[in-house]
Amino acid sequence: MKVEIWSDVVCPFCYIGKRKFEKALEGFAHRDEVEVVWHSFQLTPDFVPIPGESLHDSLAKKKGVAPEEGRRMNEHMSGVAKEVGLNYDLDNAIPANTFLAHQLIHLGAHHGKQDATKERLMAAYYLEAQNIGDIDNLVKLGTEVGLDAAESRQALTAGTYAEAVRLDEYHAQQIGVRGVPFFVFEDKYAVSGAQQPELFAEVLEKVYDEFKPKPALTVVADSNACGPDGCEI
Repeated sequence: MKVEIWSDVVCPFCYIGKRKFEKALEGFAHRDEVEVVWHSFQLTPDFVPIPGESLHDSLAKKKGVAPEEGRRMNEHMSGVAKEVGLNYDLDNAIPANTFLAHQLIHLGAHHGKQDATKERLMAAYYLEAQNIGDIDNLVKLGTEVGLDAAESRQALTAGTYAEAVRLDEYHAQQIGVRGVPFFVFEDKYAVSGAQQPELFAEVLEKVYDEFKPKPALTVVADSNACGPDGCEI
């Protein structure tokens, strides 16, 4: 069973939603049969960070509110994150464009380390106040999940996975994604937002029940019949 998730590395609800989905998956009896695929989505693809600008000020500017209101919104988000065990450090978080980070996640997917790469980047941004828009730092973070440093640097410098990021974003437009996180189950059911684990668990059960492999028929009686080669007498 495939679950595809569109999210951005700097979307606070995306990290929270990841934890809630993971909790539901932990309690799902058929979790070993679930393939999770992460897709790129940039909330602000044209964002250009200003050196030294805080996340509070950056958010306030984006929302068109006073800086103290930006801080208040981030403090509220930190409280929500604590409910799922995440200690956001938004006072020190470094605003970044996530285009390169998404490319590293695609490289991670190429090596079977997509979820580990996604998790490492989110933790670096939200919990450790690391710059995820810097190539040198991204290469370092990649090595921490087992990616080769030279390959990571080459891929990020050459834009090897840039088109893959754009394709994810185009696909999101085609299926009507307007906000993230956005979860798609077996191309049939969608869940928008960081919903509660109980809802994710309910959807997992429903989708598995509909799409699980059907057992082979057991023949309980066999007698005379006709086939392409004639009839048995």
